[in-house]
This record gives sequence, structure tokens and C-alpha cells, in this order.
Amino acid sequence: MNTAGQLSVLVAHPGADLYGSDRVLLETIDGLHRSGARVLVALPASGPLVPELERRGAAVILSPTPVLRKSMLSAPGMLRLAATSVHGMLRSVGVIRGARPDVILANTVTVPLWTAAGRLTGVPVVTHVHEAEANASRALRAALALPLLLSRGILTNSRFSADTLAAALPALRGRATVLYNGVPGPAEPVPPREDLAGGLRILYLGRLSHRKGVDVAVDALLRLRRDGVPARLSIVGAVFPGYEAYEAGLRRQVADGGADGAVTFHGFQKVIWPFLAHSDVVVVPSRLDEPFGNTAVEAVLASRPVIVSDTSGLREAAAGYRSAQFVEPGDAARLAAALVRVAAGWRDYRADAVLDAAEAERRHSPERYGTLMAGHLALAAGTLL
Repeated sequence: MNTAGQLSVLVAHPGADLYGSDRVLLETIDGLHRSGARVLVALPASGPLVPELERRGAAVILSPTPVLRKSMLSAPGMLRLAATSVHGMLRSVGVIRGARPDVILANTVTVPLWTAAGRLTGVPVVTHVHEAEANASRALRAALALPLLLSRGILTNSRFSADTLAAALPALRGRATVLYNGVPGPAEPVPPREDLAGGLRILYLGRLSHRKGVDVAVDALLRLRRDGVPARLSIVGAVFPGYEAYEAGLRRQVADGGADGAVTFHGFQKVIWPFLAHSDVVVVPSRLDEPFGNTAVEAVLASRPVIVSDTSGLREAAAGYRSAQFVEPGDAARLAAALVRVAAGWRDYRADAVLDAAEAERRHSPERYGTLMAGHLALAAGTLL
């Protein structure tokens, strides 16, 4: 323990955006500070996450250590990774020795050097797993999971993530603890509209990528319009650098479908609640497995019906809510049909969504999440808060 018995935590995070795992990190920081812990966050680069961390009282250090990306899974990529890993390891060890934390929180499996550096310096590591690459090859899944053997504690954000780890590396079976994300709701909730005057307002929130199925949402919107169902689609989010061609393809898809006036690209937005307040229904059309579904929970917290792909962690995120629907991943026709059901049964969906919001607040209380996270880290450090 550091000064006056204060728990000192070093958090290693892979980026500085403000998407799902980044927002969960902010809830982690809030929880640690409520417990009285001192927190230093190591990031590979600067970004919009930095001022949010600092506003919450966390110190931030930029330590450009390698972050595992799919682009590295090639011979040239592995060579680049090997070349940068030596310097990255030296940086990580230097940060640990300078900060002298009681425990390290590796906030993803994509920063394995921090786990190894913790082992080298004798500092216990807890890994918070936000990934679930069930569709990747067995060899790749095992490689990503292997550093977890060095962790003193493993937390996952869903049962699906825990099962995926165990399937990739049986030695991890039973070692992970599921800790569902703490998700804050809107400060000033706006109830759903009484009626759908002007047509159904559909919202997509998140990264723009083929994996996330944004094109499926666009296709569903085009189908509604062809069938004479008045609807609009708002897209809030941006592509990961290097994938700008995907967004260009989405814009062509909209133009070719004659829907320029019915689809709005808002880009990345730091604050999402105004867009949820202006929407009627949220779609989460992911094609591939998701470890969890923060966006689905945010929609429910905002009292909006949600339609999610019937897969992986999305099932856990939206399970038990009366205003939620599940559709086959990648199936625009079924997504469109689910949207029609919302429009046709708006009165019931609206009422159910309001009731669901209260249940979501209970399940995903940020205060409860923060207390549990702080407790896990204190336990790994060998002390009690």
C-alpha cells in the first residue's frame, strides 16, 4: 500500500477514444476514486478520453507500447510487433518502477506487455477482458489468451467472454469472474414520443465497420422506404483510422438507394444522449460476436426499444427486456420487419421501454460496478479497502 494506506492502481488501456470499453473505463476510474484509490492511466497515444480521465482525477501518462491489432497477424506484422515489443517492454517496466503501484489493471487482452511487465516487476495484474473473438481461429484465440495465465485475476464483461476464453485455452476455465459493465443513463431522461408523426426515427451508435453491420441498418432503412414505411436513420460514429473506405461505401449505398434525405451521418459524438432523445428505436446489427452490448444497454436506459443481433454477448445485454427484439445477424429483411413491428405496436413498445429503463438502472448501476471493481483490485493487491 502507498501513502496513508491508499491503494495505488496503474491502468493500462489500449486507446484514447470514447467508445464502449473506453466509457466503461471511466466508470472504473470513478469507482476507484470513490474507494479512495490513487489511479494512473497509461495510454499509447492521446485522444478525447484523456480530458475525461483527468476530469475524474486520474493521472495520465502516454506510454506508446504495442497494442495487438489484426493487421499484425501476418509475417511483416509479427516482425514489426517483435521490433517494437522490446522498447515497449522497457517503457512499461520503467512506468511501473516509477509509479510503484500496488496492482495493475490491464484493461484489455490487447496490451499483453503490461501483464508481462507486471510479472517481471513483481506487481500483481488483473486483466479486464472486453473481447470475445469466438469467430477467430483457435490458434489466434489461444495466443490472445495465453498472457492471461500470468494474471492474478481475470474479469470479463459477460459469460460469453468467459466461455470464449475457456474454449480457447482450457487452463483458464473457471478462473474468470463475470462483472457486467456499469452503464450510466441520461442525466435528464426524455420519454419516447407519444406518436410517430413524420415517421420512425432509427438510430445506430458505434464504430462504422462491416463487423458492426452498419450497412445492414442502411439496407433495412431502404427496404422500409421501398415498402412505403416512413422512416429516417441517424448514424452516430466514425471508422477506425485506415478504414475510411467502409464509410465511403455506406454513403454510396445511401445515394444509390435514393435516401440521401433520410440518412444522416453525424460522425463521432462525445455525448450520445441528445441523439437517443431524438430517436424512437435503436439498432445494434452486429454481424460477428460481441463480448457485450453497451449500446443496447444505453438504449434501454434512455427508454428506447432496441433491436439487436441474436448472438453472443448481445443476448446477455438485452435479455429480459420487454421492448427488445433479437434478429438474425446480417439479415436486413428481418431487421426491417422488426422495425415495422415497433412502428405498428408503438404504444406497447413505448410503455415497455419506460418500464425496462428502471430495470436497466438496477442491473448496470455504475456505483455497484465501481465498488465491485475496486474490491477485485484490492483483493489482488492483497489488501482490503
